[in-house]
Amino acid sequence: MRKLLSLTLLALASSSAFAGGYRVSLQGQKQLAMGHTGVAVVNSAEVLFFNPAGMSYLKDRFNISVGANILTAKTKFQNEMYNWNASTSNTGTPFNIYASYRITDWLSAGIAVYTPYGSEVAWNQDWQGAHLVNKIDLKSFYVQPTISLKVNEYFSVGGGPIYVNGSVEFNRNLFRGDNITDANGNRPDVTLDAKGISGWGYNVGFMFNPTNKMRLGVNYRSKIVMEARDGDATFHDIPAFLQGTLTNTKFNADLPLPAELTAGLSYQITDKFLVAFDINRAMWSAYKALVVEFANGAPTSNNPRNYKDATTYRVGAQYKANEKFTFRAGWYHDESPVQDGYFAPETPRNSSMGYTGGLTYQIGKRFGVDVSFLYLHFDEVNNSYDHYTEGANQNVSFGGTYKSSVFSPGLGVTYSF
Repeated sequence: MRKLLSLTLLALASSSAFAGGYRVSLQGQKQLAMGHTGVAVVNSAEVLFFNPAGMSYLKDRFNISVGANILTAKTKFQNEMYNWNASTSNTGTPFNIYASYRITDWLSAGIAVYTPYGSEVAWNQDWQGAHLVNKIDLKSFYVQPTISLKVNEYFSVGGGPIYVNGSVEFNRNLFRGDNITDANGNRPDVTLDAKGISGWGYNVGFMFNPTNKMRLGVNYRSKIVMEARDGDATFHDIPAFLQGTLTNTKFNADLPLPAELTAGLSYQITDKFLVAFDINRAMWSAYKALVVEFANGAPTSNNPRNYKDATTYRVGAQYKANEKFTFRAGWYHDESPVQDGYFAPETPRNSSMGYTGGLTYQIGKRFGVDVSFLYLHFDEVNNSYDHYTEGANQNVSFGGTYKSSVFSPGLGVTYSF
């Protein structure tokens, strides 16, 4: 049972880090429409997420941005050698709330609430890869109080703590194939349910304006260790000869979310036309292994994962046509951190291209409506997960060809005075 729970928790940890299988950036309608650039862009209170130093340069004293997306993720799996075919289509609804207030000419404060990991991956029960995953449903909420100090018109700094709280439910079969079933022919499976998973981190950035047309920005988000404590492992459809061995138990695990460093610039080409470029480095190599402790006294388990650091390149543009309409478009390339031999169906995370667009309709001087969309196309990949263990069988491989895509329209409102 120790090895079974170790592998299951390993999948849980990786899915937490990859937003249920997809690392999709949806932290603001304006900035999403610009290719999710923003470390050197001051458009609205969304700057709290992208670079808290930018709060100091918001024109109005009070700013609030509220938005939500509908995320539809699709993945197709095929193994031509064994004629295996499977697919999954899942929907999530991430949202964000940002509010800022300029206390003095040099001090601003704000609060950000957002849900970067809130999607679901659900394959058909008992599919060919069910020994790795049937379903994972992940929910998380980030709360980020923030301050910004304006040194002068050219330079500002900002930052604050980040608190994360979430939950996860994960289900997988206990064995490959259908040779082991209960008296009714049902294949045994296990559900892991962990609530109140929490962790702390911090966010810090600076912004430099060398000219009245150019901004430079750098932002650092620290690693956050999510602490899963007293989660429930519940077994279903267990054959009679295993009921004394596979019993419900508790587990603890620390799940690290990697640090990220983002740098970029924006340039106001004309009064109407703005361009931006960001480069983001995510330190995924924090996932060397997952250490799991069990309440039933089983030995501590150490599971290799061996992710690698990955880079995302983002480009965006904004055109203010008139006082009513502002149009945006962007593109980004997101590298996969998953190395060969570690490609599992709970995280079908190959490299991807993101295509974005959107607009703002300004209803009045203070109130605007923001619309965005994202189409994310993942590279087709033929890869496998080679580290499954079942009894005396070590490093059992499961793989095939994965094709994935994400589409996400979004709607938001902004208000300032």
